[in-house]
Amino acid sequence: MRVRNIGILAHVDAGKTTLTERVLFTTGATWKQGEVHDGTTVTDSDPQERSRGITIFAAAVSADWNGHRLNLIDTPGHVDFSDEVERSLRVLDGAVVVFDGVAGVEPQTEAVWRTADRYRVPRLAFVNKLDRAGASLGHVVAAVRDRLGAVPLVVQLPIGREDGFEGVVDLVGMRRLTWPSGVPHSVPADGPEVRAARRALEEAVAERHAGALEELGDMSDTTLRAAVRDLTIAGEAVPVLCGAAYRDRGIEPLLDAVVDYLPAPGGDPDGHLAALVFKRTGRITCARIYQGTLRKGDVVWDATARQPERVARILRLRADRHTDLDVATAGDIVGLAGIKAARTGATLSTRAHPVVLEAPRTAEPLVSVAVEAGTRAEAQRLPAALATLVGEDPSLRLRTDPQTGQTLLSGLGELHLEVAVEKLRQGSGLSVRTGRPRVAYRETVLRGVTDFVFRHVKQDGGAGQFAHVVLSVAPLAEGFSFASTVTGGRVPAEFVRAVEAGVRDALVAGEHPLTGLAVTLTDGATHVKDSSETAFRTAGRLGLRAALTACETALLEPVAEVTVTAPGDTIGGVLGDLAARRGQVTGTTAHTVTAVVPLAALFGYATALRSRTSGRATFTSRPAGHRLAR
Repeated sequence: MRVRNIGILAHVDAGKTTLTERVLFTTGATWKQGEVHDGTTVTDSDPQERSRGITIFAAAVSADWNGHRLNLIDTPGHVDFSDEVERSLRVLDGAVVVFDGVAGVEPQTEAVWRTADRYRVPRLAFVNKLDRAGASLGHVVAAVRDRLGAVPLVVQLPIGREDGFEGVVDLVGMRRLTWPSGVPHSVPADGPEVRAARRALEEAVAERHAGALEELGDMSDTTLRAAVRDLTIAGEAVPVLCGAAYRDRGIEPLLDAVVDYLPAPGGDPDGHLAALVFKRTGRITCARIYQGTLRKGDVVWDATARQPERVARILRLRADRHTDLDVATAGDIVGLAGIKAARTGATLSTRAHPVVLEAPRTAEPLVSVAVEAGTRAEAQRLPAALATLVGEDPSLRLRTDPQTGQTLLSGLGELHLEVAVEKLRQGSGLSVRTGRPRVAYRETVLRGVTDFVFRHVKQDGGAGQFAHVVLSVAPLAEGFSFASTVTGGRVPAEFVRAVEAGVRDALVAGEHPLTGLAVTLTDGATHVKDSSETAFRTAGRLGLRAALTACETALLEPVAEVTVTAPGDTIGGVLGDLAARRGQVTGTTAHTVTAVVPLAALFGYATALRSRTSGRATFTSRPAGHRLAR
């Protein structure tokens, strides 16, 4: 059976999970439609997802359509869970990006779009909720073109507007599709508006596709469909479809478009095994097989950790309910039971032919909370429970506060940590307590120092340690760099590498991680007996910390871009509140305010905004880097 591996991506509340639920029902994978508001959907199976009414964890399901197996991953839309989207996009061949027909391109939609760009994932656009008041296909198409920089190919037109929306016109097959009783009714399409839209589609395709250009003026449906597929897979254009998932309108043609326009997975089933672990949940390890064939009972090689693992079961994924398989081949996305230690990002291969695939990126945590056990008896069990939690979600980090000795759990946002701590309580049965959230500050260099001399000399009766280094520190626009200008072999190459390692140690050794600096080793000296890589690494670490005392440094605080949508009579109060939170307003309209706000000032903002606007305002936020703390 042919395969399509696709993700469902969007901003929160655009209708991803509802669309996934309708796909499962339409394909016969489920016999009853679940609803988000009832907590009965297949993919939102976690208790927290059902109680909060949002997708938190990416969930994989499978369905069959027209001789194709569709492996779908329903991804979260909230910014705090963007790493779930990142890991999913790493293993997908295509995606359906869902747009709210009223709201259009929203902040998190733009963020996941850029992530898909980075992984070069071909996309379809599905404009949802066209049955809502104020919905407009043209408005969304313009936003896709202007804000996302994409080339939209409108392959469908809506039939009816808002509450009168009843179907779509397929401009490729030239047919009208309506859903009078939940079942699509198809008749040929014609008329001036339809012919003009078809002509515009052909011209847009022919402008970018040589084969289609040859038939411009008399283009067949087959040529047009093939050209749209070529442009989609090449990332040169995005087909735009429309519908209303909640009312079961537009699902079947969207499934046809997934089969027609999105790519099939590559990979040689007869080659040596190469599979990437992209998620761990409980005892199930989710993996994408890029090459080779995997059988139940096989012993595989974790090429990342360099240790063997045994595959006890292979599972066809369906959120929290799975079916057993005997074999999986290149292109499959499956669950594996029996894998003990392989972490997210690990590559599974054969020991005789090891290979390491590129792991998904992991965002740096922005917020931390102190975590402690509720009782002394539970304190011994807490470290293991935290290790399991972090093992399943790489965007969570653990560290010990050097000043207080507290265990700090760090994540991507306040909601991310709330969910993680609740999952810890539910999974371990521990009565965990947390402290007030704290943001992850960083330290940077505003004014550097030149030729700072540091000598590390240690004599303790045995072999001594000697390292003499001269360091220059300068501000850097972003990140960190290290260079050496030492000449004449005064510091051997292996000692230069040791100095760099020591300097990197120093970047994370203080109260706040260092960023925005360039360090140069300009000179040094060695001792014939007492110099070693250990001595020069120590000199690099201690030397940089000493050099920083002669520099001008400053704290950087994480900030977020906040977009508030509110009634016009409340905008003044919203602006005043953002100013009190040290927000810098970057744009306003009659009903929206966009501002950059310190993350520390956003704790509890949802509750405050509801109170200030009598529950009539909403907001979204996304990380916007760091700025000087004020």
